Amino acid sequence: MKINPPSFVLNNQFPREEEPAPRKSRLSADDWAQAAIDQIAEAGISSVAVESMARTLGVTKGSFYWHFPSRDALIAAALSRWEQLEMEAIWNYLDGIEDPSARLREMVNIIAHEYKSHKIFVELVKAFDHPVVTPVIERISARRIDYMRRSYEQSGMTEQEAMNRAQLVYSAYVGFIQLNTHLKHMRMDRDQYHAFVEHIVKTFAP
Repeated sequence: MKINPPSFVLNNQFPREEEPAPRKSRLSADDWAQAAIDQIAEAGISSVAVESMARTLGVTKGSFYWHFPSRDALIAAALSRWEQLEMEAIWNYLDGIEDPSARLREMVNIIAHEYKSHKIFVELVKAFDHPVVTPVIERISARRIDYMRRSYEQSGMTEQEAMNRAQLVYSAYVGFIQLNTHLKHMRMDRDQYHAFVEHIVKTFAP
């Protein structure tokens, strides 16, 4: 039976404009956290400011302080929400694929098309010395590498071979999004990008 990927996974790496959702009369902590995620993706950690976000959301600063004691608490909640929605759902989905080679190929395809998650990850790497950001990046990176290592081992590699391959794949991922985002290299149109992803799949998840 075919397993459908998580609903948040984009069909391609290019964001699409959507109609804005109706504004709520009262915002929850999750609403603030999601708004902070969106702000981080748009302009980085340093752009998360309570007063400007309150204006954008159409509420007073009192709404923020009802839920959070500080800006860092909001950032921590935002990153926790992103980690749960964007990361845990991926692994739960992939765990449903029994064949390790098929699982690795699907993992590459999913992560390659997470446009917004790429932007967030790059912004977090830029703010790696932030005390709230550091443990999140370390945890996410360790989880991704370990997940790939276990899948490669299940495919027949030795423990050391599996770790080497997992670290190589993750290094390639981080390097690609850094080049693409900061140095403006490797810009591709849609067809070129899909061909590139297919090449990655064939190279790292045969």
